[in-house]
Order: sequence, then structure tokens, then C-alpha cells
Amino acid sequence: MKELVRYLLENIIVDFQGDITVEHVRSFLQKDNTPESRALLQKINQEGSVDDFLLSLADVLKPFIATGINESVVREQIAEYAES
Repeated sequence: MKELVRYLLENIIVDFQGDITVEHVRSFLQKDNTPESRALLQKINQEGSVDDFLLSLADVLKPFIATGINESVVREQIAEYAES
């Protein structure tokens, strides 16, 4: 059982339901004037889409499944993405 659980955790896929666009992200962040919010908006505007952002975020959240994905973890990973 232990090997099966380890295999499943290593091969799990994180995805986001629904269609998220640059406009959606802008609307979510429009009242947020934090440095993280500004950095994310700048990065997404440069890229012209949220595709790379969502793929990167899903990839970096995968290791946290075993310990828990919570607001703090997601916020930290978004900040790291925006600064990269």
C-alpha cells in the first residue's frame, strides 16, 4: 500500500477548473495594491496570457499535496512565480 500511495502522490496532476483569463486575474486583483499583486500583474501582462502562470503554479503546488495546499502556500508560490 505504501508504494502505491507514494506512486499516486508522485503522479498526481493539479489542475484548475474553469476558464481563467488575464481579464479575470485583473478583476480579482484590481483592489489589491500589494507588491505581490503588482508583480503578478506585470508578469502576466508581459506574457499576454495566464497559461504559463497556471501551469507553473500547478507544478509547484504538487509537492505540497502531502502536507497540504493552503492559502499561505498558494500565496508564496504565486509571489515566487511573479518574481521569476
